[in-house]
Amino acid sequence: MAEEKTIFEKFATGEIKCNAIYEDDKCLAFRDINPAAPVHILLIPKKKITQLSLAEESDAEILGHLMLTVGKIAKQEKLDEGFRIVVNDGKHGGQTVYYLHIHILGGGQCTWPPGTPLKGADKSNL
Repeated sequence: MAEEKTIFEKFATGEIKCNAIYEDDKCLAFRDINPAAPVHILLIPKKKITQLSLAEESDAEILGHLMLTVGKIAKQEKLDEGFRIVVNDGKHGGQTVYYLHIHILGGGQCTWPPGTPLKGADKSNL
């Protein structure tokens, strides 16, 4: 029996359209529907990788591309004073969608420890 596609995989393949804020031949970025910061963007590879810990050596190029793309998106979103990136991996890492995605969080002072909402975030949906 075939594994059901996640919503992110459907976005990556174009099966479902999303309001992309960035796209190239290797990745796609869109705003999180439940933001934990004034700016909360999800960046996904178009190649299916279910979680970072399962990435293979052959994924090194796309993983590097994702990191460089984070910087491009941060500039595009005017996150000049800084931002945080988060990758949840597996059950204990808080991963809820099993398709690799990078959270780009900014638009306010990040707090420590991670997981605390940024000032200005809509906390009603957290």
